[in-house]
Amino acid sequence: MIKFISWNVNGIRACMKKGFLDFVKVHNPDILCLQETKARPEQVELDLPEYSYQYWDSAEKKGYSGTAVFSKLKPLDTATGMDIAKHDTEGRVITLEFESYFLVTVYTPNAKRDLSRLPYRQNEWDPDFLEFIKSLEKTKPVILCGDLNVAHTELDLANPQSNKTTKTKPGNAGFTDEERSGFDNIVNEGFIDTFREFHKGNGHYTWWSYRANARERNIGWRIDYFCISSQLKPQMNSAYILPEVMGSDHAPVVLELNH
Repeated sequence: MIKFISWNVNGIRACMKKGFLDFVKVHNPDILCLQETKARPEQVELDLPEYSYQYWDSAEKKGYSGTAVFSKLKPLDTATGMDIAKHDTEGRVITLEFESYFLVTVYTPNAKRDLSRLPYRQNEWDPDFLEFIKSLEKTKPVILCGDLNVAHTELDLANPQSNKTTKTKPGNAGFTDEERSGFDNIVNEGFIDTFREFHKGNGHYTWWSYRANARERNIGWRIDYFCISSQLKPQMNSAYILPEVMGSDHAPVVLELNH
């Protein structure tokens, strides 16, 4: 079995002060994907000798965005970005090619509280990213993981009514109709939201505001995902969230696949 973990660490240097290395030791993934690293590799002293293969995609802007992958398994090939200049300065995508699948980790741009980035997200990023993973899928199945910055359905956040799009307001970032339809498009192309294959209902969240004791009260959002090509469905063993793991405002998410 192969164990994948994806985690938005909200700053790898801050997370390291909050038990990051202990987390890796305890949960021991074969491949660990991180989002929002907010650092370049030379700024971080990470002692992970068992992960022989380490890849970073850092934003040009210092202390912003960024992704990383740490793997015990040797990939056939790796790439950063989508090979689209306007998207590739923020360190948001890393792809590893293995014998029987591609692994893509992504930190999807946030629409921002004032929704100023929603048009970019809706009209440029989401369509281009979907086209990117579909182009990979023509060669072999895809495992997609990361912070997609959207709660897909009303079951995926604690307070859908106050966040949704209505006739009088556009909805809050992460739950606008436009962002949700972007996730619909991924599912409509045959990708499976693995968590929902094993867990139904609400109350399952991966991100909580730092305000108002939201995490203690479990007033959260599920915005971190593992999605897989339908060809990989027979290999699914489990998919779950680790809400008890602290160190970030996000919880890690896990996918286990049988060989």
